[in-house]
Amino acid sequence: MSKLKWLMLAGLALPFIGTAQSIDQQQLETIRSGYVKDNYTVGMENALSSNPITKLAWSRDNEGTTDHYFTYRVDVSGITDQKASGRCWLFTSLNVFRPMAMQHFNTSSFEFSQNYLYFWDLFEKSNLFLNNIVATADRGFDDEKVRWYLSSPVDDGGQWINFVNLANKYGMVPKEAMEETYSSENTAWMTKLIKRKLREQALELRDMKNGGKNDKQIEARKVEMLGVIYRMLALNLGEPPVEFEYRYKDKDNKLADTKTYTPQSFMKEVLGDIQLSDYVMLMNDPTRPYWKHYEVENYRNVQEGENWHYVNLPNDVIKQFCIESIKNNEAMYASCDVGKQLRKDFGVLDVDNFNYEAVYNVPFNMNKAQRIETKDSGSSHGMALIAVEVDKDEKPLKWQFENSWGAAAGEKGYLTFTDRWFDEYMFRIVVNKKYISPKVLDIYGQKSEMLPPWDPMF
Repeated sequence: MSKLKWLMLAGLALPFIGTAQSIDQQQLETIRSGYVKDNYTVGMENALSSNPITKLAWSRDNEGTTDHYFTYRVDVSGITDQKASGRCWLFTSLNVFRPMAMQHFNTSSFEFSQNYLYFWDLFEKSNLFLNNIVATADRGFDDEKVRWYLSSPVDDGGQWINFVNLANKYGMVPKEAMEETYSSENTAWMTKLIKRKLREQALELRDMKNGGKNDKQIEARKVEMLGVIYRMLALNLGEPPVEFEYRYKDKDNKLADTKTYTPQSFMKEVLGDIQLSDYVMLMNDPTRPYWKHYEVENYRNVQEGENWHYVNLPNDVIKQFCIESIKNNEAMYASCDVGKQLRKDFGVLDVDNFNYEAVYNVPFNMNKAQRIETKDSGSSHGMALIAVEVDKDEKPLKWQFENSWGAAAGEKGYLTFTDRWFDEYMFRIVVNKKYISPKVLDIYGQKSEMLPPWDPMF
């Protein structure tokens, strides 16, 4: 056995051969000598090795500086709970229309069935995945697209356009028509096994395509495979209703007559003249030019649905549209990097909540664009934007989310965030086009620039 092979098997580090250099003993001594154990360092070493970092970094000077009162607030009631699932985008999208349902039925509470659209989301994603596998069957497993598709055939994730694609095709139903199940609230094992089956099915379809089977034969086999996925979903989530009966008690405690609906007719009744196509996604991505329409390649859940697309704008422009929507009592879909500077027990997001520089005596200097490009920051959670506090000049000071982590999280289920936090960690907002300027709507109507799905922003 060669010395090189023996060292590799032993797991020993080898110096990099090329322009990069390994750390030599002299350099290591220089680094060690720079760690001076003065009294502060010794104390902080003891503290950090025995306590959560966030507990030590919490800025007491910032405590109590942000209240939960607002100049304008959408009339919302009740908090939903996505439990141990990644369905925030679906909860948020449905929560945008929940106030409309409460108003329509004159009730003090209402909730759409998230489980109903979640079933169809995973089913449609499975079909799209298998279609993509057939379309790339002539490529090797080292191809970038093939690797991307196989990395996660389906998942809980999504955003506004995924909801639009589903609702336009399958409608909406009240929660009573398809309740949550253990698997809808705890999705990890179900999705893991569905992914495993889809990857197995992908291998068979690739072999069929490369073995000369025609399109009709491949499609017939794919439909059989989707029957297996449907079975797995139905066993975990229940079977979605084609038709259902619904009745309710209104605010006056009057029991409504039972009425029979389809999911499509129920959505039509609740939304009335509102069209989901009336809503426009706005993005703040400082890594790309503003005032442009972008689209993410193959980022959708329904084969015939729309890809994710948006207009990239400066935050000050986006905020003005948001304020108008809130003033008119309309909540908005929003997504952000919720884990950054979150004081969950107080329900406050503020750039001054935690001072990590003081703990380590180390500066953290990246701006928003740099955090995106290095994957240090990106959208991690969707919530409904429902409130804004403004000054005498109508300039925003702070905002509020309606979250989907249950009423015990944050301020009775809500998260308040400062305007400075908005600038740093807010990424996407969906606003009804009636609150958006003609200039932005014109850009939205122009041909989009296509982006790859593995872009750092996504």
